[in-house]
Amino acid sequence: MSVDKKIPEAKNYEEMAEFWDTHDLADYWDQTEPAEFEISPQARRRYLVSVDRNLLLRIQRMARIRGITTESLVNLFLEEHLHEVEAQPKEAKSAGSI
Repeated sequence: MSVDKKIPEAKNYEEMAEFWDTHDLADYWDQTEPAEFEISPQARRRYLVSVDRNLLLRIQRMARIRGITTESLVNLFLEEHLHEVEAQPKEAKSAGSI
């Protein structure tokens, strides 16, 4: 690691995400520390949803490239899209924009 490569302070999760979307953790590994956490089984619910086969294959491929599970990528996409839709003015929402 070069001396000038420091993990920047982030004001919010969006800034953190932007940084890590364009940087490799391996370049900053020596600046990390172990973390302990527990995941509650009640934190998530599973739903059966039909997905077009070609769409699923594309999502699975993209998840592999990003090194995350298909489920995580689907949740990320849903969260991002819902955030965009919720940020639209009421007129655009009532016009049938999904």
